[in-house]
Amino acid sequence: MSVIIQPFTLLLIIAAGYVFKRTGLFSPKDYRVLQTAEFDLILPGAIIYSFATNPHEISLLWISVYAFIAAALPPVMIFLSTRRRPVADRAFLMLNGAGFNIGCFCFPMLQVLLGSSAIIPAAMFDIGNCVMVAAGTNVITRTLLHIQPGITLSQQHAGDSPVVPYAKPTDPQAKQLARKSLFEAVAKGFLGSPSFDVYLIMIAFMCLDIHLPQWVAMMTQPFSAANAFCAMLMVGMLTDAPANRHDVRTVLEVLAWRIPCAIVFAFIAWHILPFNALIREAVVLCCLSPIAIFSTMFTDKVLGNAKLAGFTLSVTAILGTAMMVIAHTIIGA
Repeated sequence: MSVIIQPFTLLLIIAAGYVFKRTGLFSPKDYRVLQTAEFDLILPGAIIYSFATNPHEISLLWISVYAFIAAALPPVMIFLSTRRRPVADRAFLMLNGAGFNIGCFCFPMLQVLLGSSAIIPAAMFDIGNCVMVAAGTNVITRTLLHIQPGITLSQQHAGDSPVVPYAKPTDPQAKQLARKSLFEAVAKGFLGSPSFDVYLIMIAFMCLDIHLPQWVAMMTQPFSAANAFCAMLMVGMLTDAPANRHDVRTVLEVLAWRIPCAIVFAFIAWHILPFNALIREAVVLCCLSPIAIFSTMFTDKVLGNAKLAGFTLSVTAILGTAMMVIAHTIIGA
């Protein structure tokens, strides 16, 4: 019964956030307050708590490498296959067609399906995944599509071109300045993410065999407890149904990328990773998780509207829950 109750509860929290917004208890922009708290405070605290309460072996970093590959390939594939599409469509697909919702969604699901020991491989999976979802996917999308940071596509007058119009520098000094600007933007994109920074510190501690004291776990436990609730409530607050056929088609395109990729990555993980069955099943279930919560934030920054991203996350949460339960049933049979 708990296998059904836990994911159903997460979906109910999403529904509550949506209902509260529709009834006026939350204003349309209130989600940004929760968004800031989630990404800059709650999720980093939950990451620290995971490392403070679970042992992490160096050998499990292979899971991190695998997760990075699984999160990095789809946006590049989407970029290459959508070269004739408008830049806004390409950006949405690249930001929402890849990455995994581990800390906010998978952690509570795995605790129910596999027990607390499954959190260890899931956290290692999230290290590689976080490199992309917390910064990498956004950096790749903005760089390949020539999207300027800090302003939306509509403010950049992108139009229907495949990339944002730009003038390629020809002067040697201008080229050098352009490379420097790109490097600074990439560095800021990665190091400006608190979750990514926390993971870097935790990996350094793990490699140096530094164990966090018990008081750190006690201090960060409230953040871990609040993580799933705040993330799912935020998703509900920024969710709106597709406004037209174009939005419906866009959501279906995201699903057309995510579902086959998830199944392929899950299948490969089960057959090639050199770990026991519990660890491999945890990785399989991570591969089937919904869109990363970061996708909504980056979609908001690039397109100025995260509502469709929130709806897409809600849909993938429902489908991801079903796929995870089915996979768990098949593996356990």
